[in-house]
Amino acid sequence: MLVVPCNKCGTKNRVDPRHTADQIAKCGKCAAPLDLTKGVDVAETTKPLIVTDATFQHEVLESGGRPVLLDCWAPWCGPCRMVGPIMEQLAAEAKGRYKVAKLNVDENPHTAAQFQIQSIPTMLIFKDGKLVDRIVGAQPKPAIAARLLTHTI
Repeated sequence: MLVVPCNKCGTKNRVDPRHTADQIAKCGKCAAPLDLTKGVDVAETTKPLIVTDATFQHEVLESGGRPVLLDCWAPWCGPCRMVGPIMEQLAAEAKGRYKVAKLNVDENPHTAAQFQIQSIPTMLIFKDGKLVDRIVGAQPKPAIAARLLTHTI
């Protein structure tokens, strides 16, 4: 999914590139044709990607050569809420070097069990579809970033 600003009215439009091969993308507000070269991939936005049991395989394991930092958390967990803003900051700073994702372990028990998440927050780092690092417990941003950056090279 791309977010494409309209050249005529400035409205931001969501465009699915799979549908633009046989159609011309138009602005939802003024119907002007959209320039897809100015689109930004929604996956490259500044927010962590929400992952579920159903989307885990595609979004994390099949994400290509980029590392994926997966924050395994629960809404009732105080330390998880402390790590949340760090994940937001890391996602905003990613610039395509890595992907940040979040997995609610209460709502997605299959993936949590698959990776033996026994305490939260736990952050898993995947690269090329393989688990390459695990960080257990709330850590400061520099510690998380340092571990993540060792896998971006």
